[in-house]
Amino acid sequence: MLLHIPQVLSADEVATLRARLATGPWVDGRATVGAQGAQVKRNRQLDAASPLARELSAQVSAALWRHPRFVSAALPRQVLPPFFNRYAGGEQYGEHVDGAIRFLPDSGQPLRTDISATLFLAEPESYEGGDLVVRDTYGEHLVKLPAGDLVLYPSTSLHRVEPVTAGERVCAFLWVQSMVRDDGQRTQLHELDQAIQALRARVGDSAELVSLTGVYHNLLRRWAEV
Repeated sequence: MLLHIPQVLSADEVATLRARLATGPWVDGRATVGAQGAQVKRNRQLDAASPLARELSAQVSAALWRHPRFVSAALPRQVLPPFFNRYAGGEQYGEHVDGAIRFLPDSGQPLRTDISATLFLAEPESYEGGDLVVRDTYGEHLVKLPAGDLVLYPSTSLHRVEPVTAGERVCAFLWVQSMVRDDGQRTQLHELDQAIQALRARVGDSAELVSLTGVYHNLLRRWAEV
């Protein structure tokens, strides 16, 4: 499922975050990938070990956990603390697949990367190029969202970031281990949940909605790994 989630951060939250990021320690993005990724990755990342990175990462994590659409779509079991990157002057990230296992920074506990996510922190008109390109069985999908918006996509997807030829692309990025490993099952659960919520808002509770809610939770009970 390739899903656009609007307004994870407000305009004021984005502005505050960008101001803080401008003061941060930035390092070569190749420091956090393996040998294969290092061949195609050209960007900068906020030093993840810095106090600023930990503070801003916690702020973004909190915004994600309180956003109902993110929780519905990702069904997160664990969320890796977000990283921050920036691209300018032709920087890009060639086609790659994200590693299957990451490790939580404090505990060292492994996290299976079921879902990849990019949170855009620069308005699309402020830079040229820089599209996130996600490839699936239906072809290539170009993603370039308003600041504060998030895209979710399966971590199994081939993807790349096109060269930024003017301005600067700034994003947060992260990975999720979902309670539901299978992308097709997560998609069905999310669509069912959204339909239930829309019907409840339109007609209120009813016996039929209670039944549908039961179907949702019984499917989640069957598929979830907790």
